[in-house]
Parts: sequence; structure tokens; C-alpha cells
Amino acid sequence: MNILAMDTSTQVMGVSILKNNEIRTEIVTNIPKNHSVRLMPAIEQAMNLVGLEPKELDKIVTTIGPGSYTGIRIGLTTAKTMGWALNIPVVGVSSLEVMAYQGRFFEGYICPFIDARRGMVFAGVYQWKQNELYLVYEEKNISMEKVLNKLKEDGMPVLFLSPDMKIHEGQIKEVLAEMAVIPEQPHQLIRPGFIGLAGSKKDPASVHELTPNYLRLAEAEAKWLNRMKEK
Repeated sequence: MNILAMDTSTQVMGVSILKNNEIRTEIVTNIPKNHSVRLMPAIEQAMNLVGLEPKELDKIVTTIGPGSYTGIRIGLTTAKTMGWALNIPVVGVSSLEVMAYQGRFFEGYICPFIDARRGMVFAGVYQWKQNELYLVYEEKNISMEKVLNKLKEDGMPVLFLSPDMKIHEGQIKEVLAEMAVIPEQPHQLIRPGFIGLAGSKKDPASVHELTPNYLRLAEAEAKWLNRMKEK
């Protein structure tokens, strides 16, 4: 099975090609440029590297959030358009779940998160058991303070993974001290190959039913709803 995997949910953009769950190529960039300009050229480059034609793809996997609203829409729209045009299934996976794949051999909790501003994060807590990834605490838009206090109560060692680690590293170390494990920067980025692996285990949704998982409304939408409630 040939799988095209992509991620545009954060500043990091990734594209990967997998064949029978073997990662054949990965392209990852971590630069503040518009994903809408770079995604299709990256897909074309990855396909050319492995000598694959679009018609030879069997499945497309993309992250559906949480993360950047604009970024998520770019990746999801691209995946759905290609899936519809090629008549192949499209699978959506959580950005946080894919990050947790980086902690496959960690004995303890894994807390992937993405900064959501004003002290808030998109976060979930996972744990690997017998080569399977389990969700311990559901993904939420929540204050980092609440996340850390709950993890401190549980008393488990915690591996933190995030492209936004610099923003919250000080607070994590202050609250959890030696309970917190923070790997070096390369381990904080979403690996597009892991997106393909995660998606290979999931059933595809209808292209028309696949939607973003923002975990909260965009600011403009929230303001609009508040105005409606006031009327």
C-alpha cells in the first residue's frame, strides 16, 4: 500500500511517502512561510524521489488539528481534493496523537501540546503499552497550569513534546521538576512518517465528512456567537 502523509498544522510542514508501512521519504521544514505555497511542491518532490505517480497512491493521511486554523485548512483541503480527484480514501489523524509517536519507548505519560496563547494549550496525555498508544486524558484546549497540576497529582514521569516548547519549558520544569522529561528540539517536531503510520491503522471517512478538529472556535467565530447570545 502506498500512502501519502502530510502535516501543516503548525509552523512545521511535513510530507512523507510510505510503502507497506515503511517510510520511503520524508520532507520536513520548520520555517515561517505560507504552507499553501510550499505544500504541493513538497508533495511533488516526495513523489518524484520515490518514483511514484499519483495514480499509484492508495491512501492519503493528513493531520486535522489541533493547531493553526489556517494551516489545518490548507492540509485538509489539499488531502480531500487529491482524494476526491484520485478516488482514494483520506484519513484524518490528530496532530497531538502523531507527536506522541515520538515517545514510543518512554515508560510513563506522554504529553504532546501546541501553544494556544494566553497561557492556554491544546494538549492531551498518552501512554504506550505493549506497542499500542492509549489516550489517558482527552485532548483539550486547557490552561498549561491545569495540565501540570493534574500530572503532578498523578506522580508519573512525563515526556513533553511540542514545537512550542520554548514558551512553556520554564513553567513545566518549575512545577514538575524531575518528573518532567524534555528531549532535544529535533524530537519536538511532528514526523510526517508517523502520520502515515498512525493513519494506516484507521478507517477512512467520507471525503465530504472529514472536518478539522480545532478544539476551540476561531476568535472571529467565538465573537460572533457571543453577539448572537446578547441579542
